[in-house]
Amino acid sequence: MNKTLKILTLLFFTLQFISCAAQNTLVAGEQETVVTKKINYYLYYPDEYDIASKKKYGILLFLHGAGSIPTDATQEMLPPDALTDGTAYPFLILVPQLREPNKMWNTTAVMQLLDTVIAQNNIDKKKVYLSGLSRGGAAAWDLAIEYPEKFAALAVVCGMAPTPYAHWIAKSLPIKVFHGKKDKIIPYSESEEMVNRLKTLGYNVTLTSYDHYGHAIWDVVYKNPALFKWFEKQKKM
Repeated sequence: MNKTLKILTLLFFTLQFISCAAQNTLVAGEQETVVTKKINYYLYYPDEYDIASKKKYGILLFLHGAGSIPTDATQEMLPPDALTDGTAYPFLILVPQLREPNKMWNTTAVMQLLDTVIAQNNIDKKKVYLSGLSRGGAAAWDLAIEYPEKFAALAVVCGMAPTPYAHWIAKSLPIKVFHGKKDKIIPYSESEEMVNRLKTLGYNVTLTSYDHYGHAIWDVVYKNPALFKWFEKQKKM
């Protein structure tokens, strides 16, 4: 009898131990992280720009698409043709370089670069403009959402749109959107749905559609001087 009691007692404590050992554990923690990222870039200056002058200029942050990323990681990334064809622009243009073919833009790093360039140059902080195409267009939408008080105007070209978060964009931001209806890479519906959502919310937004174009509409869009004249007229209140 005593032997049986001992066996039962041992079995009871064994089951109790297993039961306790199987319980989940939730631990709250905190870790400070430091992330650094090297970004190569091109910076365009108007002919009349003078760092010694007190005149302030606007600045356009331009984010390129995946097609501009070299297939060879050691290859130099060339500046956009629009900045080397002799066209004169009335403001500075900052062109960061995304070097990773399979990564999206790091918007935090891009903003740190933009703020540094602004601090080092004669920039009117009320005339900071934003534009991007394709993968850069998606990042431009993200930046407008994440930093709603930063930009004076936004132009997105064939970019994937975060429609559910449209209402996070500053209501005062003038927006132009461009998309080809035959786009098979990023569907035209991405821009159409985003623009319709913004219009429903009362935003100042327009959509320019290209019936006979697919994804590659950027040459048509950025070679139109009217777009840059529109940017130059915009200023945050």
